[in-house]
Amino acid sequence: MEDTSTFLAKFWGWYLIIFFFVLSLNPKRIVQIMKDLYDQKFVIIFSSLAIILGLLNILLHNVWKNSWILIITLIGWVSLIIGLALFIFPKKTIKWLNYINVKFVQIIYLLLFLIGVFLLNMAYKIVLY
Repeated sequence: MEDTSTFLAKFWGWYLIIFFFVLSLNPKRIVQIMKDLYDQKFVIIFSSLAIILGLLNILLHNVWKNSWILIITLIGWVSLIIGLALFIFPKKTIKWLNYINVKFVQIIYLLLFLIGVFLLNMAYKIVLY
């Protein structure tokens, strides 16, 4: 399980850091993503991808230990739940995502960055504590 946790910490860590920098360097990108959610083809592709990533994450790493690896499990569950919600209830979910994005965009960006750095630190053991 340790190898899987480390691999997924690297994957999600790098993904979150990259996503953070893309959105920070091009803030219009998040506006475009939110606009694209009104295109049903985009929603089907996006929700399917979220479901696949979430399900794969859960199947490989559904570990409910009180440690840093719980973050990896939670990322998988959040991805699966958002993907399913978008697929089953697209209009309500898009409305909710828009609300969250408008109210908490800066907090979300900061969390993306901090969780990404934390996971990379745990995977690469840069700072030991």
